[in-house]
Amino acid sequence: MKKVLENVKSYFDHLLLYAGALGKWLVISTLVGVLCGLLGSAFHIGVEKATELREANAWVIYTLPAAGLLAVAVYRLLRVEGQSTNNILREIQAGKGVSGALIPAIFLTTILTHLAGGSAGREGAALQMGGGIGYGVGSVMGLDDRDLRTATMTGMAAFFSALFGTPLAATIFAMGVVSVGLLYHAAFLPCFIASLSAYGVSLALGVEPTRFAVAAPELSLLMLLRVALLAAACGILSALFCGILHHTESNLHRRIPNPWLRAFLGGAALLALTLLLGTGDYNGAGMRVISAAIERGSAVPTAFFWKIVFTSLTLSVGFKGGEVVPCFFIGATFGCVLGPLLGIPAGFAAALGLVAVFCGAVNCPMASMVLAVELFGAGGVLYYALACGLSYVLSGYTGLYSSQRILYDKLKAQYIDVYANAHREGEETEAGRRFS
Repeated sequence: MKKVLENVKSYFDHLLLYAGALGKWLVISTLVGVLCGLLGSAFHIGVEKATELREANAWVIYTLPAAGLLAVAVYRLLRVEGQSTNNILREIQAGKGVSGALIPAIFLTTILTHLAGGSAGREGAALQMGGGIGYGVGSVMGLDDRDLRTATMTGMAAFFSALFGTPLAATIFAMGVVSVGLLYHAAFLPCFIASLSAYGVSLALGVEPTRFAVAAPELSLLMLLRVALLAAACGILSALFCGILHHTESNLHRRIPNPWLRAFLGGAALLALTLLLGTGDYNGAGMRVISAAIERGSAVPTAFFWKIVFTSLTLSVGFKGGEVVPCFFIGATFGCVLGPLLGIPAGFAAALGLVAVFCGAVNCPMASMVLAVELFGAGGVLYYALACGLSYVLSGYTGLYSSQRILYDKLKAQYIDVYANAHREGEETEAGRRFS
């Protein structure tokens, strides 16, 4: 009888322990989600208004050189020079602190980039601001080192969810982007609660979730083969984009070490390219072009190339913003053009291209598949899964974020632990050196 009572007591002790942990994360995640939802909605509205102002006033594009200088000034004034999404990933990996000044810096400079016509997205700001909010709330709550990492991930997930309206994809992305091959399952519920909270706040404030109307073809072996060919091309394209992005940044920083001069000349080059091409399609995020490719099956054949050029230049010279929406643009326009040549409907091929290039660039196949379902519906889920799987493998060990750790080989269940782009930057972990 005594043994039974001890077992019952032990059971209830564990139950109280779990209930306490659940209650703690329910409070923290909801708070993080609400804060990220409020700030994320304000950020979304700010970017939209900046884009509308630029498109309604053609002269604004001429402010690009001055905007580059102002972006450098803001980061220097707030003393966050050189900080980026990579800092957030390092914080989660090693428990390093995130500067609170990064939140206003990336908020203001990303809106400035969209206003002037720099080619960038918004999710880089989302991950940085969200991670900063999560870390800040966790610090105030007195969380230990491990829980601070989870709190940072909740902020990343919440802000991403507030901007795109994809709470489940945001949750899995935040869990998996830090270390490829490892999902922090303990972070799932906190991240999901935060994502749902932020999503609810953004809806209440009038932020429309990103959705596209896509008709998927019937499942067939021939269509699977066609999708596989498109996915393979997208995987190679994503690696090419990441390589050009990092190569442009390192070369420009080496050749033009002065950040003021680099930002001014970069802004002037973007202005010249815009005037030369005679279109603003490659300025800003380009959501209108993405929608046209997916919903109308319409894209300029060279659009993906020019977006790579514009985005690489924008992010390399000092403008701030994200890389993910440019991935959407590149993938959607590339798929829209190549798909019909392979016998795939243009709009559906654009959707496949969007999710495949995104997957290859961020190395997150599970999050990418869920993202496809939330953006396009579940009708073509098997095609999206095939596209993500092939792109993930064929993109190699490159990625948008050089602080991302790839823990397992992409071809076999072998632990390698290397950094993305390590072959280019000479950075790898001790395990990676032993592997190579």
